Amino acid sequence: MDENKIDLSFKTMQLLQERTPLQDPGMDGPVRRTSRRIREKQNQEKNQILSPKCLTFNSEKNDNEEEDIEEAEVNNKESLPGYREGLSKYELERLENIRQNQAFLNSLNLPEISEALRPKPKPTQKGLKRVKTEPEILPVRKSLRLQNKGPQTTLTLDTTSYAAREPEEKPKKAPGTIPLDPINMDQHVRLPEDLVKLWNEVPLKKVTGTSDLISYQQMLQKLSINDSCVVKVVKDRICSAAFHPTSSNLLMAAGDKSGHLGLWKPDASWGNDGVIYFEPHSRAITSMAFSSHPCNLITVSYDGSARSMDLEKAVFDEVYRSSSGLKSFDFLSTDCSTLLLCEWNGDVAVVDRRTEKINASLYTMAANPLRCVHVHPVQQHYFVVAEGRFVNTYDLRHLKRTNNLAVGELNGHSRSVSSAFFSPLTGNRVLTTCMDNTIRVFDTSLINGRSPVLKSITHNMQTGRWLSKLSAVWDPKQQDCFVIGSVDRPRRIQVYHESGRCLHTFRNMDHLTTVCSITAFHPSRNTLLGGNSSGRLHIFTDRF
Repeated sequence: MDENKIDLSFKTMQLLQERTPLQDPGMDGPVRRTSRRIREKQNQEKNQILSPKCLTFNSEKNDNEEEDIEEAEVNNKESLPGYREGLSKYELERLENIRQNQAFLNSLNLPEISEALRPKPKPTQKGLKRVKTEPEILPVRKSLRLQNKGPQTTLTLDTTSYAAREPEEKPKKAPGTIPLDPINMDQHVRLPEDLVKLWNEVPLKKVTGTSDLISYQQMLQKLSINDSCVVKVVKDRICSAAFHPTSSNLLMAAGDKSGHLGLWKPDASWGNDGVIYFEPHSRAITSMAFSSHPCNLITVSYDGSARSMDLEKAVFDEVYRSSSGLKSFDFLSTDCSTLLLCEWNGDVAVVDRRTEKINASLYTMAANPLRCVHVHPVQQHYFVVAEGRFVNTYDLRHLKRTNNLAVGELNGHSRSVSSAFFSPLTGNRVLTTCMDNTIRVFDTSLINGRSPVLKSITHNMQTGRWLSKLSAVWDPKQQDCFVIGSVDRPRRIQVYHESGRCLHTFRNMDHLTTVCSITAFHPSRNTLLGGNSSGRLHIFTDRF
């Protein structure tokens, strides 16, 4: 019985093994037994799959194409970075991924972007060098407990005003002639002969015609600045600047708020990078201009003195002295022998330089401080004066000591006026700069009564306490165009037409990084200067 049971179980196992399908070696776990219907359905699906068609080609052609494909694959493999013979398929695929990633990174131009974002080195500081001052050592503060004092019931307050806390002003220069001794050169050293020769050059006659706006705008676009065109000429904030009228070389002068005067020739070797430094005044030099026949530099200051810089005599001659501060001046004659100066107390002085003693005539214009005076270029008996919020035109032939009446009025200003200038060639326009953030152009072709406003241009004039006031000035070579600095960012200098159209904006992220409050065009060359609050001059020119 036992043997029969064993035989029956063995046969049963054989039948089960015959009916169980073979298991795929790649499959994990037991395989379920499929029913007959499922197997039939699977067989039908297999039969529905079409077998691939066999295409017949010429054996020679197939061989050539296969060779080309093989060569292309070999070339592609050899172009992979780090390819060498005997690499596996995985390594070839890895090299292909590296190549594609490198191509993607190259398309992003990352080196150019990183180079643009990298901070550029600061340009070398040229001109006057900064003098290091030792810090003031203050006494150590101690509490009342450390001073062995009891508590104080009364509180002591410092009632001194802010003005009284400021350092005392420098003493005024002595009246009369002052020797012309450069500060940044050794004592008893004569001035460079090249400077004296350039100083006495006869300037070319001014161009009386104006070019069309297209050619003028093209000229402005050619002006540029580089590292050699930015030099520290004076140590403090620049309040005035001017070009020497010679056209053979560039020679500039600048005055700061401390009464210092700097001369700069860009390609000179004297002084500090072509800068010679003087101190003719004790307070801010508010205005300056070069005279001719002979060439002298006239400067006026808040210390009440007007001086003439004479390189031949190596002195600063005193032209005029007032108890009040001087703000502006202009020449009343073509030979520059007579000056018209405006004082801070509201008076106008007419000074004749041809006499040995100071010969001046005073005329009271207004009770308000006078900020600017300018003479008509053609009819030189007319002059315009900025009196606070009022701008008036006077006739020199009818002036009296007091109670002078204006022959022309330029109204419309709501705040104080910084400057007022006649147009350089005809005087048919007056350009005013007002603290109400407006530049105005008036028609002064007929000086009788009120002059109409031709154009009002909005411009930000809020410079604050530490910057010189902005002032729009005419281009002496162009009748209807003027230049002015700007407090906007990025820093810029703008040239406008009298119609209000901005002809050109000078920008430079490397060299023009501060506000240039003082601007001026060269009288004969295509050159523009700008002075900032740190004593630096910037020049844009087409000839270096």
